[in-house]
Amino acid sequence: MTLPHGFVVTLDRTTRVLDSGRTLLGGHPTRLLRLGPRAVPLLTGRTLRVRCAAGAVLAERLLDTGLAQPSVRDLPPLPGPGGSGPACSYVVPVRDRPYELDRLLASIRPPAGTPVIVVDDASRSPGPVAAVAARHEARLIALTTNLGPAGARNAGLREVATPYVAFVDSDVVLAPGTVPTLLRHFTDPEVALAAPRITALATADSGRWLGRYESVRSSLDLGGHPAAVRPGTPVSWVPGACVVARTDVLRSLGGFDAGMRVGEDVDLCWRVVRAGHRVRYEPAAQAAHEHRVNHVDWFRRKAFYGTGAHPLAERHPEHMAPAVLAPWCAALLLALLAQRRWSLPVAGSIAIGVTARNVEKLKGVERPVRHAVRLTGLGTLAALGQGAALLTRHWWPLTAVGCLASRRVRRAAAVAAVTDVALELPGRRYAAARPRPVAYGIARRLDDLAYGSGVWISALRGRSTAALRPRVAYRNGVRRLLPRRRGPRRLRRGAA
Repeated sequence: MTLPHGFVVTLDRTTRVLDSGRTLLGGHPTRLLRLGPRAVPLLTGRTLRVRCAAGAVLAERLLDTGLAQPSVRDLPPLPGPGGSGPACSYVVPVRDRPYELDRLLASIRPPAGTPVIVVDDASRSPGPVAAVAARHEARLIALTTNLGPAGARNAGLREVATPYVAFVDSDVVLAPGTVPTLLRHFTDPEVALAAPRITALATADSGRWLGRYESVRSSLDLGGHPAAVRPGTPVSWVPGACVVARTDVLRSLGGFDAGMRVGEDVDLCWRVVRAGHRVRYEPAAQAAHEHRVNHVDWFRRKAFYGTGAHPLAERHPEHMAPAVLAPWCAALLLALLAQRRWSLPVAGSIAIGVTARNVEKLKGVERPVRHAVRLTGLGTLAALGQGAALLTRHWWPLTAVGCLASRRVRRAAAVAAVTDVALELPGRRYAAARPRPVAYGIARRLDDLAYGSGVWISALRGRSTAALRPRVAYRNGVRRLLPRRRGPRRLRRGAA
């Protein structure tokens, strides 16, 4: 299937246009794309509108490489099936949240005739939930056994008769036009799943320090830039709090994994991508989520998210790792962690060598040295961020033990904690709830402690370190930085 005529893509914000439009630099992973004489005129500035077969091929290539994103505002609304009947059904899993359910159903405001299915996941007090569903004229499916979010969504999916289905959690409030905006992405026949940006719902507790932190650093908020969702990219998954999907594709994949109580949304994204479909993240569509701000509930929820690490590592061993580093990034980090007199000279030599290699690859492009330095700088920052996360988040129990015995470990941990916040804060200074550096830093470290605890709990339960082992990414695959206890290292092809 190809993109339809009229489909519009816009070059990603990180894509550089070089040589008067003949070369594009960007994507994930970064690549250089040289356009032929027939392809150059197809781009108007940074926009491409599909008007012919050649334009469709180029647009497909740009989307697949992450060099461009669909321009959702320029895409036509998705027509209904056969021009009649509703195109999308809503499935809302809920358990004992009648107030939140009422608030959500009031925000949906679907067109007349749109099916809304409320799945009561074995509420302790089912009466209020049933009353709210009846008041909003929603169909109620009452489960007698608690199945969890994945199982409840699957129960609703079985009753869907429309080509598209929107799953919305009960603690979410939809902004006007959220689902119609997401449905525009399905004019691309390869898109099987689309998700909005999950923002913070304003409540009476939003002004508390954890509420302010969640408003700018929620685990569910993936940022303000559209992206293709693929393992190993900046947006590698989308939360199941609100997603729209093709009903037939989801059914062919068996829906959500009912055996997972956490991480089922990550698993679904990766299975959809593995099946050859596209997943889109669209921040132009938004859904507000009521975040936890009570200290105990917040910490438990963060740790609960971490417990999904081992089940995901079992199902997707080629994708699940706390860090994925290029060989030179791993070498640079090890040199810096050694904290010897030779550390900075060695790290600098590595960076210079990588820059020289990039210059060679960019030969023939205007200002190759400038672009090579930029690429090396971005890679270095990414490596430092992942290294800091290993010390303070995924490996924090080992770091804590090391701090008791080693001055170097204490120094590395302190630098990592400061570096982590220093790299993040500048990108959040324009947020509505502007973070306060000290409070943000404390909340960030507690976030890491909670999530890392969950990862270790899952690893101990599963008796495996798969979710704790970083990987070194090669051109044709990835290799574990720490080898398995049994058997040789194996090169895995097709990894992110």
